Amino acid sequence: MFDKILLPIDINHPESWDKALPAAKQCAGGHGSIHLLGIVHDLGSAVVSSFLPADFEKTAMEDLKAQLAKLATEKLGGARVDVHVAHGHVPEAILRVADQIGADLIVMASHPPNELKTLLIGSNADRVVRHSPIPVLTIR
Repeated sequence: MFDKILLPIDINHPESWDKALPAAKQCAGGHGSIHLLGIVHDLGSAVVSSFLPADFEKTAMEDLKAQLAKLATEKLGGARVDVHVAHGHVPEAILRVADQIGADLIVMASHPPNELKTLLIGSNADRVVRHSPIPVLTIR
């Protein structure tokens, strides 16, 4: 079993956590901890952010953390869970948090392959798998 499992999810898309939550819980066994991670996406443009309220990022991160805590209570009761929120480009944020917490496994969902979409934009899971120095368990 693993001691520290990072479980990045998109709270608004149950397919990102529906199957990954039980897999992470099983990998943690009775002694490991699950680090649930939500990411506030980088808007990528100062022009876009200029139309948002000044405290948009802070509010979004606080709201996301509350939603993650609720999900952890409802779906991971009995497991040791820590909730984390990051900001930025998804694969980079996942790898950064994994390093910060000393994770020894990343468990994440991956959508079924779509040749054209993957060719054009790639997938977050693909990028994490290619660049992670620790094992990554992808769930479909």
